[in-house]
Amino acid sequence: MAVKPRMKLDKKEAKKGDLVEVKALVSHVMESGQRKDSAGNTIPRKILNKFVCTVAGKQVFAADFEPAISANPYIQFKFKAQESGPVVLTWTDDDGSTIVGEETIKVS
Repeated sequence: MAVKPRMKLDKKEAKKGDLVEVKALVSHVMESGQRKDSAGNTIPRKILNKFVCTVAGKQVFAADFEPAISANPYIQFKFKAQESGPVVLTWTDDDGSTIVGEETIKVS
């Protein structure tokens, strides 16, 4: 089942050099690997461990997540608008799977 993150750019159109704020929320259980199920078995770790934002193919923000990050992580940051193109947010899970969200920004 593909998870579609909720994301919002405060500006869909910006002038070159403007700061653009990104807010994003993704649904994910973020299992730390330290809990046990009802049978006493350890629940395997499954966390989003990396986050990257690219604009027009160039990385503008990145973060590494640790097990202490809550379920359904929310992230907010700003980047300086340089060129038009897709704003792509990518979360990477322990197993290598990714969750991707995309919006487009027009820079003049």
